[in-house]
Amino acid sequence: MTIVGRGVPSSFEIAVDGDLEMVADDPVAEGTVVSGGAAEGTIEVGVQRFRFSGQMANVHVVDWNGVEMPNSAHTPEVHVDYGASTR
Repeated sequence: MTIVGRGVPSSFEIAVDGDLEMVADDPVAEGTVVSGGAAEGTIEVGVQRFRFSGQMANVHVVDWNGVEMPNSAHTPEVHVDYGASTR
């Protein structure tokens, strides 16, 4: 799964019914908290990548005003590729 920032401070929460891990050297430095099958964090620019097992259970993203996707053109894009390798 990839979360792509659009240049506006935004928040995200994701959950899966399996295990979830961030593909980063230091998730805390990225401002992301990962616990079991859930993660929450912030993003403005760039990308944050995650590996997971199971199925997506929930994705919730909001822009800096608290406007949810798809009602805001500024919320991050979320891409999910089942079976993709992130090595």
